[in-house]
Amino acid sequence: MTRVFLIAASPLARAALQNRLKPQGVKIVGSAASIDALGPGLSDTQAGALLVDATGEQPEAILDALAESDLTADIPVVVLTEGAASATSAQALQAGIRAVLPAEISADQLAAALQAVAAGLVVLHPAEFPAAFPSAAPARRPLAELPEPLTRREREVLQMLAAGLANKEIAARLNISDHTAKFHVAAILGKLGAATRAEAVALGIRRGLVLL
Repeated sequence: MTRVFLIAASPLARAALQNRLKPQGVKIVGSAASIDALGPGLSDTQAGALLVDATGEQPEAILDALAESDLTADIPVVVLTEGAASATSAQALQAGIRAVLPAEISADQLAAALQAVAAGLVVLHPAEFPAAFPSAAPARRPLAELPEPLTRREREVLQMLAAGLANKEIAARLNISDHTAKFHVAAILGKLGAATRAEAVALGIRRGLVLL
């Protein structure tokens, strides 16, 4: 279970995020209305990540407040924003923030991002990759739409494939049988037109189905 401290101005926003994340194995161990209101008890919560809801606010102001607080040196930080510019993500990475993600991200993707940053990784939304690493972004032709889109469970399994989990580990994580996990993997490969799990992950990244 990922332990997360939450910062959100609205009590309704805090409650909504907690309700979204609880089924995904994320425990909100504390909350505050703002970065300035964050007390010294953050370390006592043993939180593995700090989630900052910046929706409805200026992302630059949030980044400045985080920089002044030095929080990024103490705990991995994930920021949720609305319509943040790509430059904002690049600025955030330079400031030590582990992820700037769109507020409409799915609950399972957000949970995966929080788990990743708690493990010491940096998470980048596929849409932000070209701006953050312009020299590493090859020119590609637009991908055709999938004949049959992946289901929510298949997207979840694909994310686990990207994390290197085997079928048995996926089955245990999702509380399903090994046969069902194998079936989901086969369906993912078929829908993406991939011959291997690695190719499926690569195609998933290109299509924005996998969080890096």
